[in-house]
Amino acid sequence: MTPIFRHLALAAAATAATPVAAQTFEDIEALEQRVSAALGAGIGESGGPARPIDRRLRLAACPGPVSVEAPTLGAATVRCEQLGWRIRVPVVRDDSAQAAGASNWGASPAAARTQRAAPVVRRGDPVALVVMSGSFTVSRQAVADQDGAPGDRIRVRTEPRATPIIGQVLADGRVLMSGFN
Repeated sequence: MTPIFRHLALAAAATAATPVAAQTFEDIEALEQRVSAALGAGIGESGGPARPIDRRLRLAACPGPVSVEAPTLGAATVRCEQLGWRIRVPVVRDDSAQAAGASNWGASPAAARTQRAAPVVRRGDPVALVVMSGSFTVSRQAVADQDGAPGDRIRVRTEPRATPIIGQVLADGRVLMSGFN
């Protein structure tokens, strides 16, 4: 056996001898619990994580504590300073808490959620997508991709595979497409 092949054979044997279980990854379920505790709301609840963290993630186990930062731009940041990884966890929009500002981080989320208006549009509902100007109004049927209370910005689609359009929910359940004055 030539030296190069012997070297490759030894390298292959060494990697085969290292069990996959020896690789340690961060416990995604524990991360979810930590994020929910930091946000004060469960998965899918207003002010909490929008959905579970993707189980396919293989984050190296953090040797120290994982930090959860206050939501900015619609997502909380989970970070391991020692290893340099971070993930962003989308948060269900809570307008009353955002209006109060980041100074309320850690305040009672239950109190903030009680002040939020109830959704008038639910995911999957048919809605009228409207464009308004001073002299005319144009509308088209669309389907909501998200729940929305009056004033919320949500995604709607005019066709199932069409690119989503972002609009503002009106009190009567219509969705106003912005950008046309």
